[in-house]
Amino acid sequence: MSFQESMELVGEAVDVAGVVAIVIGTVVASLLAARDLMGRRGGERDTYESYRQRLGRSILLGLELLVAADIIKTVAITPTFESVGVLALIVLVRTFLSWSLELEISGRWPWQKEHEKPAPRPERAV
Repeated sequence: MSFQESMELVGEAVDVAGVVAIVIGTVVASLLAARDLMGRRGGERDTYESYRQRLGRSILLGLELLVAADIIKTVAITPTFESVGVLALIVLVRTFLSWSLELEISGRWPWQKEHEKPAPRPERAV
């Protein structure tokens, strides 16, 4: 097996892993949401928010794996200017999608710091 063939197999495996991450994440998020709705745990609004967050996280993970697969297949197999340009466009679109999903999930851009909660004040002895 040549280097090119092995890199093609690795790229395909990472592609499959990305799709599997999205599918499994969707199934798990849906099952957990159904369980919460059936048990009426936390109310419908909380169920909806947690479902969106779980689903968004699985899509983000899948997108990251799909970008990695594209990089492996493009750079390791056929590093031409045309293929690198196509890769750059794909990465740009997927990065925008990832940032949009991150904003939807956490309510902040990836480069923004998470709001820190103030430390609880110690109670005074009376």
